[in-house]
Order: sequence, then C-alpha cells, then structure tokens
Amino acid sequence: MENTNAKSKLKKVFVIIGIIIVVITLSIFILLKLTILKSFPVLKGEPEIGKWYDVEVDSAKSSDGSEWHGIFRKGTENKVVVYFFGGGVSITPKTSEGGKEFYATNMTAQDFVAQGGIGNTSEDNPFRNWSFIVIPYATGDFHSGMGTYEGEKKVYHIGYNNYSAYIEQIKHYIGEPDTLLVTGFSAGGFATSLLADDVIDRFPSAKNVTVCVDSSLLLYDEWHETAVNLWKSPTQISDRLTTNNLVLDSLTALHEKRGEGVKILFDCSYRDDTLMQYQSYIDNGKMDKTKELGDNFQRNLKEMVKGLQSNIPNVGIYIWNFGEDEDTHNTQHTIISSNVFDKLGNNRSVGEWIFDAVNGDVRTYGLELLD
Repeated sequence: MENTNAKSKLKKVFVIIGIIIVVITLSIFILLKLTILKSFPVLKGEPEIGKWYDVEVDSAKSSDGSEWHGIFRKGTENKVVVYFFGGGVSITPKTSEGGKEFYATNMTAQDFVAQGGIGNTSEDNPFRNWSFIVIPYATGDFHSGMGTYEGEKKVYHIGYNNYSAYIEQIKHYIGEPDTLLVTGFSAGGFATSLLADDVIDRFPSAKNVTVCVDSSLLLYDEWHETAVNLWKSPTQISDRLTTNNLVLDSLTALHEKRGEGVKILFDCSYRDDTLMQYQSYIDNGKMDKTKELGDNFQRNLKEMVKGLQSNIPNVGIYIWNFGEDEDTHNTQHTIISSNVFDKLGNNRSVGEWIFDAVNGDVRTYGLELLD
C-alpha cells in the first residue's frame, strides 16, 4: 500500500511539473510573439488607417537570401516619415563572411522595433498620425548596395534594390504629402545621409523636408572603395564619399544641392558604446569598448560637429549622455527607436527637437558635453 501511495504521489508531482513546463513554454512563446517574433499582417488591398502592415516586395532579399519585407503604417495627416533601421555593417569581404558577428542578416525582430520610439502611437508623440514607411535592415550595406558578394558563401548586399523597389511599390498609398521627414538610427542613420537626396526626389510634392541622422559616426579611409567594390552602390551615392567621414560627406553634398530647402539634423550620444566598438574594429581589428575608446570617440564627435557646423551653417545638433556608465562614462547607442521622448537634461527631448525643426525651429543642444 505504501509503495502504491508513493507512486501516486510521484505521478502527481510529474503531472504538476509537466503543467508548469507547459505554462512556462507557452509564456515564453507568447512573450516572443509579442517581441522579437512579432509579425504584422501582410498588406493586401487598401490599408486600414493606423494599422501596421508587412509589405511583400518581389525580388527583395536579406543578406542571407531569406525574405525581406517593408513595414508600413498609413496616417491621417498628409505627412510621411521614411524611416531607415540600423543593425551593423559590412566593410570588407571578411566582415561579409562574418555575417551576424557584424550586421543583421535577416528580418528577425524588426516588426517589433517599428512600433517603438518615434513610431509609437501614444498621445505625446507628435508624429503619431503621420504615415510611416519603414525600411528594415538586413543587408549590411547601409541600405545602399546593389551587389552580391560571392566568397565561401553568397551574401546579398542589395539594400538599395530592396529600398527602391519598396518605396516605388508603397508610395501610391501616400498620395502627395506636403511634409517629409527622412530619418534612421545607427546604420539607418548612415543610410539617411546617403539616401535622403534619393528619397526627396521620390516625393516631389513635399516642400517641407527635414533630414535627421541618429547616432552615425565611423571614420574609415576606405568608404568609397567599400561602396564601389563591395556594396556596388549607385555612383551618385559612392561619388560623394571623398573622406573618411561618410555622413559628413553625404550631408554636406545634400546641403550643397538642396540649400535651405532641406533642414538637416544630427544627434548622437557623446560616448556611444556601440559605435566605438565598430571604430575599434576599423582601427585595431577588434571590437572593444573602454574608457580610452570613449575618449577617442568623444574627440571624433567634437570634430564631426565642427565639420557639420562649418559646412552646413543652419544644421541642428543634439548631443546627449543617456545611459552613461559610471566607470567609463560611455553612453547608450541610438535613441529614435526607443526613448526618443525622454528629456535627457534639456527642456526638449530628441523627438520634440525633431518636431520643432519640422516646424521651422532648428536648434542645437548639448555641445557642452564635447568640451
């Protein structure tokens, strides 16, 4: 009898453990579906106002050959945000082969990112009723490539092809907007500088145009060679790259062409702990983040800001120090996809600063952090 009771109790324990495992598994699955595995419905027919959609694009690919799609939300205002996502970069055949070690190679988690930061629909977001054309990033080429790298594996650096086909496919849902904001974070910020002129050409009705680059500074002597030989970018993009500062080259060229017709903004944390890792790789062949690398990044950023202010007299700058490590003083990377409406010690958040510029009030904050 005791043996039977023991077996019965043991069976109940196993049943309880099994139920717990099922509950935990379901909870994890639900959490994943709400975050990194989140997916929007595929757009078919006319979009519902305020609803996010995935947009299938024929011939589009991620770098690993898997599917690539655009992300879209139609707003109620006659205004549009063209929003480039980030996620690392490939600058050499070695980094192309390295794949996920250096850049996002597929679409994982990108739908989830779209509805945060500047894309959120809370009442305090002045962009909540704008249309959003989101260009996810999975090609390692700052959205600017038209080439395929073929080494030990095939890598599709076709970000420009993906972007271009998607924009042409989706823009008829926008109509003729009167206001355009081109922006992006990290690799998407680099893309913003490279592609803003191209985007502006695609929306000629927009007379109020603002371009905002978020957290994009890497110094590399071979940008032009990478754009030409690895990414195979269009010549109108690669021809602008004449120094080691891709963003400064591109925004300067944009200002020289468009003049006061385009408001140009640049923001960055003053000791960006992700950008310094990539800069360390460029300089020393190793990803790292130390106080010394933070010091170097801060000096480079100061020179970058001087260059922007010299070349683009009415440029707006916002330097910030959120998430500062108490030992190294290194800071958070990117802001517009996350806490873009935090005040950051100023009387205006980065999101409000962008909206002010859209409405003609271009200002600069945070330069004291560079001293």
